[in-house]
Amino acid sequence: MTPLWGPTLLAPDRTRFRLWAPGCEAVTLEIDGGAAIAMTRDDDGWFEAEATVGAGARYRFRVSDDLAIPDPASRAQAGDVHGWSIVVDPAAYRWQTDAWRGRPWEETILYECHPGTMGGFAGIAEALPALAELGITAIELMPVAAFSGKRNWGYDGVLPYAPASDYGTPDDLKALIDRAHGLGLMMVLDVVYNHFGPDGNYLPGIAPAFFDEARHTPWGDAIAFQRDEVAHYFIDNARMWIEDYRFDGLRFDAVHAIEDNGFLDRLAAEIRAGAGDRHVHLVLENESNDAERLSDEQFDAQWNDDFHNVLHCLLTGEDGAYYQDFADHPAERLARCLGEGFIYQGEGSANHDGKPRGKPSGHLPPTRFVSFLQNHDQVGNRALGERLLLLTDPARLKAATALLLLCPHIPMLFMGEEAGSRAPFLFFTDFHDELADAVREGRRKEFAKFPAFADPEQRETIPDPNAVATFEASRAASGDDGATWRDFYRSLIALRADRIVPHLAGAAAVRAEVVGDKAVVARWTLGDGATLTIALNLGEAMAPVAAPSATPLSIVGTGLIDQTLAPASCVAWLEAAA
Repeated sequence: MTPLWGPTLLAPDRTRFRLWAPGCEAVTLEIDGGAAIAMTRDDDGWFEAEATVGAGARYRFRVSDDLAIPDPASRAQAGDVHGWSIVVDPAAYRWQTDAWRGRPWEETILYECHPGTMGGFAGIAEALPALAELGITAIELMPVAAFSGKRNWGYDGVLPYAPASDYGTPDDLKALIDRAHGLGLMMVLDVVYNHFGPDGNYLPGIAPAFFDEARHTPWGDAIAFQRDEVAHYFIDNARMWIEDYRFDGLRFDAVHAIEDNGFLDRLAAEIRAGAGDRHVHLVLENESNDAERLSDEQFDAQWNDDFHNVLHCLLTGEDGAYYQDFADHPAERLARCLGEGFIYQGEGSANHDGKPRGKPSGHLPPTRFVSFLQNHDQVGNRALGERLLLLTDPARLKAATALLLLCPHIPMLFMGEEAGSRAPFLFFTDFHDELADAVREGRRKEFAKFPAFADPEQRETIPDPNAVATFEASRAASGDDGATWRDFYRSLIALRADRIVPHLAGAAAVRAEVVGDKAVVARWTLGDGATLTIALNLGEAMAPVAAPSATPLSIVGTGLIDQTLAPASCVAWLEAAA
């Protein structure tokens, strides 16, 4: 693949540089320690120049007398996102796992983690053997795109082609992926194509046409994906991660803010065209619950926030903010989620000003949905970053975890939950001066609508995102009962891998029904014709359950007593095909 954006090595000592800067009349290529070279401009605003430098050369673009900028498609930075970009040879790394082709989607058990809090790429590499032994099959890295400062929770990246230098070099990231593949683990990367962070994005100044002033997102002007130069910026980036770094999949952040399904479909098609015979998995985060994007083979699945939201209400009783859409009749809503995928399939949503949200999803296989009890959003977007272990009792959490790991949806864990971590995962940044003040105060104003923070004095207790202590507190330390939790997760994952995963292809929901105030029973037919039944009770009272004649596959909690399911229990049965 020859990318449209960024540097291209023509020979070991010869590099071509390109920059789309239609807002500039002249651009000069500056090589650190070398000459300045005037770049040639074409009619479409592309600037180009060649220089007798190779991998390791540091460069930048001077776009005015008083401003020199990094390459927006920089493959690596010499430190800060405002500084020098570095030429990288994408073919220099010597792979040890050339035979790796990935794993089928049905085998996926995701583990979402933040590179910075785990010690960078090298730190994650050290953790891989233990995660593989636990039964995890796919590591999902939160975004690695270079950001302003030394630390960031991941969603303020401004140089999407450059791995953050504080996590490691491009080759360090490749070494992490190589080691994962050697252990049989897939690697998935979270990419953010809907916005740029607030510090270090120079594109508005050099290429105003990169943005669509007629549309706005929560982060400012929307991106003009309809322009070919802009579409290529992101498509080439996605292909770089898959082809050069050998990631096994991508998770696309908040595609509802992209508002261009034509671009999404083109993006998926070009990624798959370049991936050859590998298993490559593409997953959406889409608040719009657009089932149409999941109806063909372009995208494998979508994060199902509905699953989390309704179970969070059942586990904690919270009903504020976006949980208000799930707090009434939560058992009925959970039953719909288990039986049809999305809870909102076109109904009006209070959290969306009463506007319809979602499309019918009952026809989709259950593996089209990635489900979770916790993730970076649902923990990190809480004012105090609390995990579920601090919000509900362990017995009910274990029952809900059994549902997560045994139902036919694709399960995802958030780093530390498998070890009983009570450490928060907070929103953290490393901004300075006025921007730091704006982020801090904006964060506190955001929570003014929550009853717990209606008092201004209470809002002052929300941790400062820019404090080093906020970042340090977010490391997922194991709980004192970590070994017990790991054994619990290991046993459920092993059961899933042995009895359920081999038959997930072709699975379909049969029905789900409410059997108590906070109790449901759901049934699925697996690909081999067997029936999987799961009963869950998160209420205070016993719930009647017509149990299958088969011996239970798993019992978490007290389980069944005379055809009634005890509180804080989850029981699963697997009946062979008739």
